[in-house]
Amino acid sequence: MISKPQTLQTGCVVAMSLWLSACIPAHAPVDLAISEPQQFEALNSRATQRLTKEWPQLFGSKELEGLIVLALRDNPDIGAALARIDQSQALTQQAESLLLPGINGSFDAGQSMVPGTLKRREPPFNATRSKQFSTGANASYLLDIWGRYRSLYNAQQAVAQASIYDHQSVMLATSSAVTNSYFIILSAHDRIALGHENIATAQRILDAIRGRLSVGTASALDVAQQESVLAAQKALIPQLQQQALQTRNQLAVLLGRPPQGFVLSAKSLNSLKVPSVKAGLPSDLLRQRPDIARAEALMQAADANVEAGRAAFLPSFSLTASGGLESMTLKTLLNPHAAANSLLAGVTQPLFDGGNLRAQYQGETAREAETVANSRKTVLTALSDVENALVAVEQSRRQEVLQQEVVTASRRATMISEERLKAGTIDIVTLLAVQQSLFQAQENLLSSRLQRLQASLGLIEALGGGFQNPKDETSPTPALMTPLKSRDSLPSSSTPSPVETP
Repeated sequence: MISKPQTLQTGCVVAMSLWLSACIPAHAPVDLAISEPQQFEALNSRATQRLTKEWPQLFGSKELEGLIVLALRDNPDIGAALARIDQSQALTQQAESLLLPGINGSFDAGQSMVPGTLKRREPPFNATRSKQFSTGANASYLLDIWGRYRSLYNAQQAVAQASIYDHQSVMLATSSAVTNSYFIILSAHDRIALGHENIATAQRILDAIRGRLSVGTASALDVAQQESVLAAQKALIPQLQQQALQTRNQLAVLLGRPPQGFVLSAKSLNSLKVPSVKAGLPSDLLRQRPDIARAEALMQAADANVEAGRAAFLPSFSLTASGGLESMTLKTLLNPHAAANSLLAGVTQPLFDGGNLRAQYQGETAREAETVANSRKTVLTALSDVENALVAVEQSRRQEVLQQEVVTASRRATMISEERLKAGTIDIVTLLAVQQSLFQAQENLLSSRLQRLQASLGLIEALGGGFQNPKDETSPTPALMTPLKSRDSLPSSSTPSPVETP
């Protein structure tokens, strides 16, 4: 039965705890201060394809699809990201264990000897030996009245969720890197093929000039100039081959395999399709980017850590119970009279710690402010990425169309020039200009094709690569656009406790 003094003491402790909790600063709502745009300015109304996780299929290359599958399975960076998920989940389990009681079992056997000199001043000195055996269990439990350990668990759980989103980001970045490397290799193959075509054209014109030289209608200077053009085209081939081979080696590393013996079957960018992906609404973007989902999870972790920091100022309650058997002889250890037990309840209230708790709380609050600022930057960057990608998609499309017209005109001019060369009615300066114009126009067309494919890939990456945050599927409003909780700063005081006078 609890006595009246004990009841009074308990009531005082509870009253003091409630008083402290009422004096801690309350929450104040804030948001990321980002006005949600209604739509993207560079939106392409002609786009028809919906972005999903199977976006590699949009390029129409089975080889590219297979390469991405290999990369997602064997890429070292993705493997490291998976390991980070396991680490975070293990830390989450550790944090969860603080919410449960701890139980330990024990069995002890000991022997002690008390020297006879402690019992007598004069001989004989007879030492006293004794033995002790004990077995039992001990249970301890920290009552999470203020939710401190629950907040720490929630924080670590959010960090673990952030590691999952980070893994998604690494997967998207790896898939994008594989695709871009594939584009560069095929573009190098196209440029090599174009180089050989230009060499053949330059050689054909050189033979025609030499024919004119033999009949006296051309000079040695004309021949030398065309030989220079031919040599310049030949000199481009090794550089292009180097680019193709080195990019192939980089691609092999992305696939988690050595480059030796690694070959591709596709040889031209013309074998690929150019996707026409719908961008959707800006509000949808906040659900489709894994980096934004990660930023939100980190904000939740920071919020929970601040909650834990607030709860650290309040009293902590603990319960400890132990029970078992103790005996001086092993044979009587299991006797009912050997039973022993104890029960202890404790309350601990921080009174003075040199400002340690206050510093920890202020540190967590500052980290939360940093996380909110970084999250705001992440959202703004995402919106900008999509706008830039939409501009690149449209302008690269227009550039390729216009550059194709340049190539068509340049080829027609080159054909006319060669015919006039054979007829002897064109000067070498005009011929060289027309020839160089064709070579440059063809090179620019290949570059335009590569840029258009890269722009489409950039839009896919900017839109999150088909990622969909499952936590937001039922939410009508993106989480980062809703008000977030933050805290007023601690009141200025010379005391170490963050409390105000009620």
